[in-house]
Amino acid sequence: MIRILDLLPAAAIPGGELFIRCGGLELKSYLRPEVRMQQSTSHLVSAASDLIVTQVPSEARTGDLWIAIDGQESNHVTCEVADLVTDNLHPVANPVLDADGNLYSTVSGRKGEKVPNSIFKVSRNGVVEPLGAEIVNPTGLALNSRDELFVSSRQDGNIFRVSARGEATIHAKGMGVATDIVFDREDNLYVGDRSGTIFKIDRNREIFVFATLEPSVSAYHLAFDQAGSLFVTGPTASTCDHVYKVTASGEVEVFFTGLGRPQGLAFDVEGNLHVAASLAGRRGVVKINPDGKASLAVSGSNLIGLAFGYGQDVYLASTSSIYRVHLGVEGKPLP
Repeated sequence: MIRILDLLPAAAIPGGELFIRCGGLELKSYLRPEVRMQQSTSHLVSAASDLIVTQVPSEARTGDLWIAIDGQESNHVTCEVADLVTDNLHPVANPVLDADGNLYSTVSGRKGEKVPNSIFKVSRNGVVEPLGAEIVNPTGLALNSRDELFVSSRQDGNIFRVSARGEATIHAKGMGVATDIVFDREDNLYVGDRSGTIFKIDRNREIFVFATLEPSVSAYHLAFDQAGSLFVTGPTASTCDHVYKVTASGEVEVFFTGLGRPQGLAFDVEGNLHVAASLAGRRGVVKINPDGKASLAVSGSNLIGLAFGYGQDVYLASTSSIYRVHLGVEGKPLP
């Protein structure tokens, strides 16, 4: 009898690869197993008697997954498939959600490109509307304790505060190649300058150098844990990049090594760090527990960031789209 022993990971965006560990599968040269997902048949990447690798089809939805071959069916397991929220965007960092559940993301564009609408708001019921702010190359997004939206520009190194009506005013200048931004619990704002600096802007808008790191080829991405330590990723030319931990006093240490092109990151309430990255050649969202053990939580290519939502959902940002998937975990409250 064919039996699915494990599904790794148990969640994916369309196009993501799933590894299915199985038993009792007898392969014959004239028969290929099928992996079925509700009404869809997935694309078979490879098959062995104990392991099948398959790709989630674009039309797949959350539901049962099973193996079928020669009139036999395996047991059914649940596979969470991300739903498309919106596309035609260009995020380059994490999206953010405000207290009302509205999500914000960007059309960042090529270097120096000015687009008519560069920041978009997606309501909880899926209505997408431009915010109206005219910011060239918007990159990092962050909300302070008053739910005010702040945006960095990697083009001019400025940090902007954006009103609910889309009016952008400069909050700070001269932040180098300003990429991701994040607030701490005291409403101090941290800015990742990908050339090698983490800046701290206090509530009086005084600017300090908080920490220095190895330069990144694309961006720094930032997130605070529950204890107030800042975690940083910054892709380099290496295929074995670090996740850094920066203490409240600015001391830098390596928290984890072994990710490929790590980008946006976020913590859940149990202290697990989730990073858009590749692990052992498999791309998606990597979950790293507090002891440094890593596993793939979501499979999918081109993911660059994530944000925990409501009802144990996670919003995933690819290079052009926003997806939502149910992971059954809650995000750490922000900031």
